[in-house]
Amino acid sequence: MLNLSPKVCIVGCGNVGMRYAYSMIISGVAREMVLLDHNKDKAEGEAMDLSHGAPFVSPIKIYAGDYPDTVNSDLVVITAGRGQKYGETRIDLIKSNAEIFKTIVPEIVKYSPSAITLVATNPVDILSYITYKISGKPSKEVIGSGTVLDTARLRYLIGEELNVDSRNIHASIFGEHGDSEFAVWSKAVVGDMFFRDYFKECNNKYSNDTKLRRIFEDVRDSAYKIIDKKGETSYGIGLALTKISKAILKNQNSVLPVSSLLEDYYGISDIYLSVPAIVHRQGIRQIMKVDFDKQELEALKSSASKIKEVIKASGF
Repeated sequence: MLNLSPKVCIVGCGNVGMRYAYSMIISGVAREMVLLDHNKDKAEGEAMDLSHGAPFVSPIKIYAGDYPDTVNSDLVVITAGRGQKYGETRIDLIKSNAEIFKTIVPEIVKYSPSAITLVATNPVDILSYITYKISGKPSKEVIGSGTVLDTARLRYLIGEELNVDSRNIHASIFGEHGDSEFAVWSKAVVGDMFFRDYFKECNNKYSNDTKLRRIFEDVRDSAYKIIDKKGETSYGIGLALTKISKAILKNQNSVLPVSSLLEDYYGISDIYLSVPAIVHRQGIRQIMKVDFDKQELEALKSSASKIKEVIKASGF
């Protein structure tokens, strides 16, 4: 008999939600997946399409449903929301998506009070904070996808520049998932070597600040470029969400730059931002305090200040 555990609920069957669903099915992590969308026909069609791949993947039950069907979910992933319209301000978008979340979050909590909630909808830091406020759940159980994808982009581009497997690059993007994010070059590692030591091995071939700045700017602007060329981004974030989901459902105690609630983190409090956190079955186990250099710490505080301003202007 099929053991229907762990159970994952996806709220929002757009491109991001379905790339995530597909990645999760291939990964074999979940055993039950329920899809919710305001367009019920779309959710049903997606569930049917995904289910027909059953002979090729690990056993999993996939179906469309409504909130009562999400009961006892282990993980709820929110990808629902709408994108920014032409001429619309960021604050307008936040207010609109916050209204959507006010209908989603209470229903999630009602049927799965112990589920970990993972938010992917943008602006993810602010909507993660709003989810935390609406839900009344402990902050450790509400997580934003944060800069996990940005960090993957950074590692990929560094690997391409250095001709090194990106899985052996350990460098991160922290702060806002957005324009005020920053790269932590002072802690970047190639294999077991700090960047500065690796550069010496290569006769400082890669140590040009202009090169590092270009790599970071390419990371920061990646989404804009992809959206300009194909209209949306979804594959990368789908894989990033699967990485976070594995950390939760498999109790991996993974260190990931997810968006989480900061309290007295270098004087920053009551805000969701990405810094390294240990993620396990109960959500956030620990937020790690990085020994930033002066420039990085200023960048973190600047990122926090900008997010705070937007939250205040949005009325939350």
